[in-house]
Amino acid sequence: MATAFWDETRAEKSDFWRSGHVPTLVAAFLYFDLAFMVWVLLGPLAPEIAKTLALTPAEQGLMVAVPTLAGAVLRVVNGLLVDRIGPKRSGAISQVIVIAGLFSAWSMGVNSFVGTLALGVVLGFAGASFAIALPLASRWYPPEHQGKAMGLAGMGNSGTVLAALFAPALAKLFGWNAVLGLACIPLTIVFALYLLMAKDAPGAPAPKRLAEYMAPLREADAWWLMAFYSVTFGGFVGLAASLPIYFTDRFGLTTIQAGYATAACVFAGSLVRPMGGALADQVGGVKALTAVFLLAAVALAGVASASSFVAALTLFVIAMLALGVGNGSVFQLVPQRFGAEIGVMTGLVGMAGGVGGFYLASSLGLAKQWTGSFAPGFLIFAALSLLALAGLTLVKGGWRRSWGAAEGVRI
Repeated sequence: MATAFWDETRAEKSDFWRSGHVPTLVAAFLYFDLAFMVWVLLGPLAPEIAKTLALTPAEQGLMVAVPTLAGAVLRVVNGLLVDRIGPKRSGAISQVIVIAGLFSAWSMGVNSFVGTLALGVVLGFAGASFAIALPLASRWYPPEHQGKAMGLAGMGNSGTVLAALFAPALAKLFGWNAVLGLACIPLTIVFALYLLMAKDAPGAPAPKRLAEYMAPLREADAWWLMAFYSVTFGGFVGLAASLPIYFTDRFGLTTIQAGYATAACVFAGSLVRPMGGALADQVGGVKALTAVFLLAAVALAGVASASSFVAALTLFVIAMLALGVGNGSVFQLVPQRFGAEIGVMTGLVGMAGGVGGFYLASSLGLAKQWTGSFAPGFLIFAALSLLALAGLTLVKGGWRRSWGAAEGVRI
């Protein structure tokens, strides 16, 4: 009897790869990874684009921020589309739009600031892949394996590292406009693999009405969680898009050197996201976020006065580590409060994160334009981290007494 029980338990624990559809999981990861790569593509190319088009610092900031804002808005649109035509078709449409947009930009050339903004809107479809790739993979897996499926598909945010590593070097060799065309090559390969490998899960949930998507917004807790993610993910993606501009302008690095420095920072933030979720499971999302907001505020305030490249890089890595942990911690809290609306809340919280990234990237450009320094932009975002900490302190008691206690989970 004991042996039979052990065998069943062992089989259950090893059943993840057989419990879902592995080709779809791989396709979702590849789609997400390449989509995130091109979502932030204008950041590593920004110094070269700015020279060619004679952009002001404010225009540079807005240029790299627009894909983030467009991605935020389109995440909600894609969520609605997934419900109605399925994630595979939604992902195929999105990939075609991105590939066609990049190919058109390469073949016709981007010759004005307005052209960069139009390209940024197209790249927003890549940023909105979050709302497609995750349900594409997760719908295949039972509840006990949702964390693994979401984690493996969500590892695609590491694509931001690829952009920082390779885009500057390719721009140096072939010109920044050629990079837009070269990006179409891996995107097309992944698109072909996606069409071959991805498959919609059977038994898809019934489409939701728009009113159902907006229902959680009547709850104050939803707004708090969105605000917290606008700081954590907003800080992560905003810095990922802006650091190449900062490093080249502040310390005179070449675009390739700035790309390597940015890649180090982005890699740190990407690596610890799943660790952040695990930490929040152990100590509670509230405690984890408390440390996150405090550490991010201190690091970003320190960047404002950093006088050397080594000091700035060190502080950015610390900030990105904190923000990466924060991303995982917020999504430890979301299902505890909104388990029945997790799909809707994932889209809304993700949208808020994109809005935060748009604010950070654009505000850094405006700060440089108006004051001659990036420091005020970093100080304001550090202050926002402290405001988030104050808000968390305000609500944590009520959370623990109400839904935390009711669910018996550590928050």
